[in-house]
Amino acid sequence: MTNAVFTLTPGSTPLLVSFPHVGTEIPPDLQARMVPRALATEDTDWHLEPLYAFVRDMGAGTIVPHYARYVVDLNRPPENAPMYPGVNNTELCPTRFFSGEPLYRDGMAPSETEISARVETYWRPYHDALQAELLRLRNLHGHAVLFDAHSIRSVLPWLFDGQLPDLNLGTVNGSSAAPALREALSKVLQSQSHFSQVVDGRFKGGHITRHYGQPAENVHAIQLEMCWRCYMAEEPPYAIDPARAAAVLPVLRALVQTLVNWRPA
Repeated sequence: MTNAVFTLTPGSTPLLVSFPHVGTEIPPDLQARMVPRALATEDTDWHLEPLYAFVRDMGAGTIVPHYARYVVDLNRPPENAPMYPGVNNTELCPTRFFSGEPLYRDGMAPSETEISARVETYWRPYHDALQAELLRLRNLHGHAVLFDAHSIRSVLPWLFDGQLPDLNLGTVNGSSAAPALREALSKVLQSQSHFSQVVDGRFKGGHITRHYGQPAENVHAIQLEMCWRCYMAEEPPYAIDPARAAAVLPVLRALVQTLVNWRPA
């Protein structure tokens, strides 16, 4: 299913893969209000859709937005509560780059009324489709699994201290997925030594993982925040690096295969 906001491709297994930050479109009226730097959408989760193209061959469904996170962040709650209290966060409708500089020209940041309108136009359709697909999968298979795929620059002082581990698996401290599934995924990460990894570290899972991960309702959600350095250059033009991508793909495949194969006890 394709509409103006997203493309949903159903799969044949209980797994749905969400890519909430791969969109790059910005409506022309917003482009005129943003600083020129914003038009390059530098904080996009670059190249994830082609990198994870293999998931469809494994039978997973995918949901992919068209619009940039600068329009609305699909991984934030609609009431705009901060994901990680006590540290810098970007908002539901971001007003700053990940580096902390202003995203908008002076006086042109969105009002509360505009934010509400963006939620209805861009945020709500994506989440309505995501929820409906998870319910369909649960009804069909008895359970559903959501894998929320992300990537980020490894060093962003405005958002976190130091350098992130390469692979950051999040289950909201074990609350968004069954313990057995969390353990199986952790073992995949621990079975390799090429990439540093952590489970429920700085990135424990955003709104999508927290909201949809309801193990008691037979819906399990996991987030993977992967550093760009695992598969691409971290400076413009943010080109994918085939050698790096080839190195990380076996780990990603093993994680996804674990998600596809897993069944509740």
